Amino acid sequence: MTGPVAFLTGEYPRATDTFIQREVAALREAGLVVLTASIRRTGAEHMVGATQRAEQARTFHVLEATAHPRLLAAILAHPLRVLRALALAWRTAPKGLRGRAYNLVYLAEAVTLARWLRTQGVVHLHNHIAKASSTVAMLAAGMAGIPYSFTLHGPDDLAEPAHWRLDEKIARAAFVACISDFARAQAMLHSAPRHWPRLHVVHCGVDPARYDRPRAPGAGRLLFVGRLAAVKGVPVLFEALAALRRTRPDVTLTLIGDGPERAALEAEAQAMGIAGMLRFEGYRDADFVADALTRTDALVLPSFAEGVPVVLMEAMAARLPVVATAVGGVGELVEHGVSGLVVPPGNAVALAQAILAALDAPPAMGEAGRARVVAAFDSRIEARRLATLVTTPPDAPRPDIRPRPLP
Repeated sequence: MTGPVAFLTGEYPRATDTFIQREVAALREAGLVVLTASIRRTGAEHMVGATQRAEQARTFHVLEATAHPRLLAAILAHPLRVLRALALAWRTAPKGLRGRAYNLVYLAEAVTLARWLRTQGVVHLHNHIAKASSTVAMLAAGMAGIPYSFTLHGPDDLAEPAHWRLDEKIARAAFVACISDFARAQAMLHSAPRHWPRLHVVHCGVDPARYDRPRAPGAGRLLFVGRLAAVKGVPVLFEALAALRRTRPDVTLTLIGDGPERAALEAEAQAMGIAGMLRFEGYRDADFVADALTRTDALVLPSFAEGVPVVLMEAMAARLPVVATAVGGVGELVEHGVSGLVVPPGNAVALAQAILAALDAPPAMGEAGRARVVAAFDSRIEARRLATLVTTPPDAPRPDIRPRPLP
């Protein structure tokens, strides 16, 4: 394979999706030329640090380029390809006029993206998250005459598989990188068995060396890192904290992240009388998170739905006890009682008990957590597996990139 690879997603780079940026960097380190494209330009409030600003400066923004006279020229340059893409967009659109209208917008974006792919000499297009940007990728790759692939995450891109025509996207993709066995099983559920061999597990990952730092033991310092949105279950964590206050008045919680529920959560904390236990930090860069982990006694993630949370990998790489909920692919990362504690989602009593256990966890739990991340969630190793899939010729069978489990 010769020529650059392009990565596309809805917004890139973004504070909540640093794993994509980390994957791009690891692929470049592995020797691939990786160009980045984003449907929308990420707002400044959703970016952190100079590295993200530099990455945004080198990213192609599809929507901005679509509102340009060159769009008509791109259509006229390859009318038959555009007509075939129009037929596909019409056939795969969600039902109703609104669904058709959206897919026509995606088609316009795809025409713009296809033109950029051709001018850059891109030989493979990879997309993250199988929703709108993946529709654009599917259409654009056909018009550009190159293979495409995508990474399937969950929960968002698994919530409405029929709406987003996951079956068609899998059928047309060169391969699908599923971030967990759970995600792969969901892809199998929504695709024909003849397409299952193209479904591969490629974990999101972290650089374990980055989190191999001395820790300063404290007394009851908890950390939450994530988007402040309903799916993260933060009100359940607040309920658990209110119960813990009676037996562990020293417990505190730092929340790193922002989102649509922040104001409501701050008001709820005041009403519950636990505001003094909390510190809201807002969005912070990766260095800040890595430093915060050294000053934390346990990380808590009370989500109602997840893929395989990268923040759990970061905490485990830092030898922190973690408390998480039994959703999505969490169980593929955290082994209950060994490398962390897993509780039922929405159960504040079980969450409070697990937090107490995590605060008293032996060092062996942290060591087991780090060993798990090093063995199966190292970003450089996972990027090399993805690179193997990307660089395999379209007409050649793609190798089984996952190591076989021991009998």
